[in-house]
Amino acid sequence: MAAPKPFSRLISHVILDLDGTLLNTDSVVSKVVKPFLVKNGKTWDSKKAHKLVGKTPYEAAAVVLEDYGLPYSTEEFLSMINPMFSEQWCNIKPLPGANRLIKHLRSNGVPTALASNSPRSNIEAKICCHQGWKESFSAIVGGDEVEKGKPSPDIFSEAAKRMNTAPSNCLVIEDSLPGVTAGKAAGMYVIAVPSVPKKTAEFSTADEVINSLLDVRPENWGLPPFNDWIEGTLPIEPWFIGGPVIKGFGRGSKVLGIPTANLPAENFSDVVSEHTSGVYFGWAGLSTRGVYKMVMSIGWNPYFDNTEKTVEPWLLHDFGEDFYDEELRLAIVGYIRPEANFPSLESLIERIHEDGRIAEKALDLPMYAKYKDSPYLRNPLQQGSTTDGSQAELNSK
Repeated sequence: MAAPKPFSRLISHVILDLDGTLLNTDSVVSKVVKPFLVKNGKTWDSKKAHKLVGKTPYEAAAVVLEDYGLPYSTEEFLSMINPMFSEQWCNIKPLPGANRLIKHLRSNGVPTALASNSPRSNIEAKICCHQGWKESFSAIVGGDEVEKGKPSPDIFSEAAKRMNTAPSNCLVIEDSLPGVTAGKAAGMYVIAVPSVPKKTAEFSTADEVINSLLDVRPENWGLPPFNDWIEGTLPIEPWFIGGPVIKGFGRGSKVLGIPTANLPAENFSDVVSEHTSGVYFGWAGLSTRGVYKMVMSIGWNPYFDNTEKTVEPWLLHDFGEDFYDEELRLAIVGYIRPEANFPSLESLIERIHEDGRIAEKALDLPMYAKYKDSPYLRNPLQQGSTTDGSQAELNSK
């Protein structure tokens, strides 16, 4: 991710986008639009979803109608689809790091606004489903409250006005290119958190580009830093996945010298889509062997340019043999870093081993070590002593 550009003054106010930045709205869009298209004899194409990012509801509706050749006016389409969306607002989950960022800004007294292309009523309906969100914002601006939505600067200019501050005091955090364009046009600093994978190069006008909200470093902008990083790791709400070990790309052992235990991503694609790409760590339970430390990558592995999002765990133990088809269960308890590209294979391998050393040490901390006894890892796994081990890794990035 791109490092922040030097800035001449300290930031005092923050303005956040909502859909795609704080909330995983994309998952609800597919749930609503996909069955609507089926009823109209069309098939949802996930590759076209990026065309809706950053659009106003009216603009997004027009794109769908054109792309799929639906026989409705924009107004007719919205009248049919809006009630379906309204039923889903409280099913939209916060993106990784969203709750943490909002709580941090509020607890440190940083005035924060919410500025979205969505109508104000939709914004209110979405955020009321998340405890503490509404009262965390000094101002809320919807797309129907200004003359023009993003990429026009109107929304952000209005947010600054309502907070009684100059645009140059404001830091915008946005996931879409129209949002970044709007923030810069308003005379503000902008952090881009692209919601569409592998599109980082398109956000060169942003002052900083990061992988996810987990990677926000407020101190880079003169704001109070987070104090929850521990020995190079960030504790996260644990999540659990599992399945039979399958053969992967063959590059773990052959190319990197680091054997990985690949899982069938289609078994838990919905869960993986909720979590940002990057390097994580935790505990791994094998059905016939025991529980081991592990570090893992989630994402597209930029060095190898994967076409699909994968999960590739490295069990930190030298097994001496393959264990294909064995049931592997993972408890993911912490985050290390975003995925990244590397100038050489050697630098990639070096960083993978560093990730392993960080995970190895961190998992001895009580806050992480307690999860090695998770029932999910041991039941119906055979009971056995937890093993630390040393060699076996992940195809990190």
